[in-house]
This record gives sequence, structure tokens and C-alpha cells, in this order.
Amino acid sequence: MKNILILGANGRIARIVEHRLLNESDVKLTLVLRNASRLAIAIPAREKLIEGDVNDLKLLDVAMSNQDVVYVNLAGNMELAARSITKMMNKHAIKQLIWITGSGLYHETPGPFGSWVEKVVGHAAKNDTRRAAKVIEESELQYTIIRAAYMTDESNIDYDLTQKGELFKGTMVSRASIADLILKIIFTPKQYVRASLGISKPGTDNLLPQIKIMAKTQ
Repeated sequence: MKNILILGANGRIARIVEHRLLNESDVKLTLVLRNASRLAIAIPAREKLIEGDVNDLKLLDVAMSNQDVVYVNLAGNMELAARSITKMMNKHAIKQLIWITGSGLYHETPGPFGSWVEKVVGHAAKNDTRRAAKVIEESELQYTIIRAAYMTDESNIDYDLTQKGELFKGTMVSRASIADLILKIIFTPKQYVRASLGISKPGTDNLLPQIKIMAKTQ
């Protein structure tokens, strides 16, 4: 039985992952989020809620005790989070880290979608995610970075992967697909050790006009 720590447990991808893990495995979950009232415990024997800020090293110290996997589903100051998380993972000798970020981490996303993402997210914010990735990649952790296309709430699971150094393919992907990849990484970690994976739905290379419309309604 694995013990899995989820940081940012109220995120939409994280909630899909939590539901699937509880229904498809016997893992135990420690769920960290800023406002614990936003989540309800489904199986008390297998879930624990911790309320607080992931940059609180005392909180992380407690949360990481006896964990096997750390899955990070955060927004905000990502470089600071990466430094805090890797520091405490090293203290507790936890090796497996799953880190979610967006496409364009290495300027690998072709235009016009790549330039649109950079503009919408903001150059400063994208550079923060790049510094965070550098912290992780320079660590000795058995990390997997997931670089996601524009995320949708479609329930279908359908995705292609690209490796670091390859051009990013596609423009959108369902959160259900990202969650599916996360489960694969948790249970077959050797296949994804120290990898940075781009994820997108096949056949979505030229859908920026549709994405712009979707973005306006969110």
C-alpha cells in the first residue's frame, strides 16, 4: 500500500486523481489545501486532510512523514514551492515527485498557440514555472514533470505524450486524461523517472480559435 501526499488537493485534476485512487487502489491519501472545508472525506480510514500553505516548512514536515509519492497540483509562486517541497522531500527521503505545469516550459510549443499561452499566462509567471522546473530537474528526485496543453473538463481520456527536447503537439487536453497519466506514473514509476512529458489530445494542433472562445467563458 502506497502513501500519497497531494499538495493542492482541491484542484480539479487532483479531485479526479483522488476519486480514482480511492476506487481503483488501496492507497492512503494525505490531502493538503488552504481551506479544508472545501473537501469532504469519503473514506476516513484512507484519507487525511491538512489545512495550510505548502510553503510552511513545518506543515510540510508533518505532511511528508511516511509518504511514498508527492503529487503537486499548485498555482502561485512555483519556484518557492519547488524549493520548499524538494527540501522537505530530501529530509524525509521521499523520491517520487509528480509536478503539473503548462506547455511552453522550454519554449517548445509552436506558434500561434505557444505565443498565445505565453501572453495569457504572462511572461513573468512562465519564467517562474521555468525556474521551478530547473530546481526539480537539478535535484536527485525521481521526478516526473507533466506539461499540459489547454485543459478542458471533457470526460474522455485520449492523449499523446511528447518528451523534453521534442516539439509540443496539440493545443488542448482533458483533465481526465492528465489524471489518467498521473495514475500510470504512480503505479509504474520506472517508466517515467526523471521525465518531462508534454500531454495533449491527438488531432488538436490547430484549435486555438476554439480555445480562445472557451477561455472567454471560463
